Amino acid sequence: MTVIPFILRGVSLLGVNSSASPRAIRAAVWSRLAADLKPRHLDRIITREIALAELPAAFDAYLKGNVVGRTLVHIGDAAA
Repeated sequence: MTVIPFILRGVSLLGVNSSASPRAIRAAVWSRLAADLKPRHLDRIITREIALAELPAAFDAYLKGNVVGRTLVHIGDAAA
């Protein structure tokens, strides 16, 4: 997938390329991202929460431009 559409919309793509790191380091990094490195304003910008299983059904609204704000996708046992 290309990042050009995100850049044109001014979206920040944040993440960790952790596939080449040892599992212990990945776990530590992801734990920090969920704790002290978590953006402080995240609760204010999330306008919608869905479970991972609901994601395919949500794509149509995105393609039609009907989604405003940020959507939090719950992955795994933390489902909404």
